[in-house]
Amino acid sequence: MAELKITELELDGVKIIEPTYFEDFRGYYCETYSSRTMAQYGLNPIFIQDNHSLSLKKGIVRGIHFQNNPKPQLKLVRCTRGRVMDFAVDLRKDSPTFKKWVSVELSAENRKQIWIPSGFGHAFITLEDNCEVLYKVDEWYYPELDRSIRFDDPEIAIDWGISNPIISEKDTKAPYLKDSDLNFSIKENG
Repeated sequence: MAELKITELELDGVKIIEPTYFEDFRGYYCETYSSRTMAQYGLNPIFIQDNHSLSLKKGIVRGIHFQNNPKPQLKLVRCTRGRVMDFAVDLRKDSPTFKKWVSVELSAENRKQIWIPSGFGHAFITLEDNCEVLYKVDEWYYPELDRSIRFDDPEIAIDWGISNPIISEKDTKAPYLKDSDLNFSIKENG
């Protein structure tokens, strides 16, 4: 079984996961996910769907996205081409870190993954052209529970590092946190 390096971040439950890569003159091999290995570290999700996005330009922001209760999603996110700055935002209303965020650079080179529990929003910004992001989720996608919060919400105040990001129409029309119907709590979402 492969070893994992797990780093706890400032928000409870959010982690950086670094699988072991076995490299030689041919290239490398890695288990990017193993339920057996994850269980050894107390992580026991049942992932049921993989998602894959391609962002063509530097400066694209995707997020802040989440899926409301009763079908929230835990995510395991990695970048397989390019570089992104990935963000997890605590959206649990009764959490001491409500509205706080953490970020980690994910890239094909650093091979890091971020574990984002349910109850958190997810977003990223591309740091170069042609970025591919893959993520596993533990719950099906339900359009009626799909939610977003504006990327530039002043209560959350993410520092994107640029002044004019490229944003989808959906994300431009997302409500501010104060107008959102998010329904996360520590009791239900960890």
